[in-house]
Amino acid sequence: MDTNPFSPTPPDWAQEATHAVPFCCPTCQASPKEAKEVWLNRQAPVFIEGFSRRKWQEFYRCDCETAWWGWSNERETPEWLVERNARRDAAENN
Repeated sequence: MDTNPFSPTPPDWAQEATHAVPFCCPTCQASPKEAKEVWLNRQAPVFIEGFSRRKWQEFYRCDCETAWWGWSNERETPEWLVERNARRDAAENN
Protein backbone atom coordinates (compact mmCIF):
# COMPACT_ATOMS: atom_id res chain seq x y z
CA MET A 1 0.00 0.00 0.00
CA ASP A 2 1.42 3.35 -1.04
CA THR A 3 0.26 5.85 1.57
CA ASN A 4 0.49 9.55 0.81
CA PRO A 5 2.03 11.05 3.98
CA PHE A 6 0.21 14.34 3.30
CA SER A 7 -3.24 12.86 2.71
CA PRO A 8 -5.96 14.54 4.78
CA THR A 9 -7.40 11.09 5.54
CA PRO A 10 -5.47 8.90 7.98
CA PRO A 11 -4.59 5.35 6.94
CA ASP A 12 -6.35 2.55 8.82
CA TRP A 13 -3.15 1.51 10.60
CA ALA A 14 -2.84 4.95 12.25
CA GLN A 15 -5.88 4.17 14.44
CA GLU A 16 -3.82 1.55 16.33
CA ALA A 17 -0.76 3.77 16.81
CA THR A 18 0.66 4.43 20.25
CA HIS A 19 2.70 7.44 21.34
CA ALA A 20 6.35 6.38 21.35
CA VAL A 21 8.91 8.02 23.59
CA PRO A 22 11.75 8.03 22.66
CA PHE A 23 11.04 8.86 19.00
CA CYS A 24 11.44 5.33 17.59
CA CYS A 25 9.47 2.14 17.19
CA PRO A 26 8.47 0.98 20.69
CA THR A 27 8.74 -2.67 19.63
CA CYS A 28 12.03 -2.94 17.71
CA GLN A 29 13.54 0.57 18.28
CA ALA A 30 13.83 1.23 14.52
CA SER A 31 14.21 4.89 13.61
CA PRO A 32 11.48 6.74 11.70
CA LYS A 33 13.77 6.65 8.64
CA GLU A 34 13.25 2.89 8.55
CA ALA A 35 9.44 3.04 8.58
CA LYS A 36 7.65 1.44 5.68
CA GLU A 37 4.73 3.89 5.88
CA VAL A 38 4.38 7.44 7.17
CA TRP A 39 1.42 9.75 7.65
CA LEU A 40 1.53 13.33 8.97
CA ASN A 41 -1.56 14.62 10.75
CA ARG A 42 -1.36 18.16 9.45
CA GLN A 43 -5.11 18.72 9.85
CA ALA A 44 -4.85 19.40 13.57
CA PRO A 45 -1.62 21.22 14.47
CA VAL A 46 -0.89 22.06 18.07
CA PHE A 47 0.66 25.42 18.87
CA ILE A 48 3.55 25.36 21.31
CA GLU A 49 2.95 27.82 24.13
CA GLY A 50 5.42 30.69 24.13
CA PHE A 51 6.52 29.95 20.57
CA SER A 52 5.13 30.85 17.19
CA ARG A 53 5.70 27.28 16.00
CA ARG A 54 3.35 24.40 15.41
CA LYS A 55 3.83 20.72 15.99
CA TRP A 56 2.12 17.79 14.31
CA GLN A 57 1.57 14.16 15.01
CA GLU A 58 3.82 12.04 12.81
CA PHE A 59 2.59 8.47 12.38
CA TYR A 60 4.88 5.62 11.40
CA ARG A 61 4.33 1.97 10.53
CA CYS A 62 7.41 -0.12 11.06
CA ASP A 63 8.57 -3.28 9.25
CA CYS A 64 7.65 -5.17 12.42
CA GLU A 65 4.04 -3.97 11.81
CA THR A 66 3.99 -1.72 14.90
CA ALA A 67 2.15 1.57 14.37
CA TRP A 68 3.45 4.45 16.48
CA TRP A 69 3.44 8.21 16.55
CA GLY A 70 5.37 11.11 17.99
CA TRP A 71 5.15 14.88 17.99
CA SER A 72 7.21 16.60 15.30
CA ASN A 73 9.15 18.51 17.98
CA GLU A 74 10.19 15.21 19.65
CA ARG A 75 12.12 14.09 16.58
CA GLU A 76 15.90 14.38 16.82
CA THR A 77 17.23 17.41 14.98
CA PRO A 78 19.15 16.33 11.88
CA GLU A 79 22.92 16.91 12.03
CA TRP A 80 22.87 19.16 8.93
CA LEU A 81 20.38 21.46 10.67
CA VAL A 82 22.41 21.56 13.89
CA GLU A 83 25.49 22.56 11.86
CA ARG A 84 23.59 25.18 9.85
CA ASN A 85 22.16 26.74 13.02
CA ALA A 86 25.62 26.80 14.63
CA ARG A 87 27.09 28.60 11.59
CA ARG A 88 24.21 31.10 11.60
CA ASP A 89 24.57 31.75 15.34
CA ALA A 90 28.33 32.23 14.97
CA ALA A 91 27.83 34.70 12.11
CA GLU A 92 25.26 36.67 14.14
CA ASN A 93 27.63 36.90 17.13
CA ASN A 94 30.56 38.24 15.07
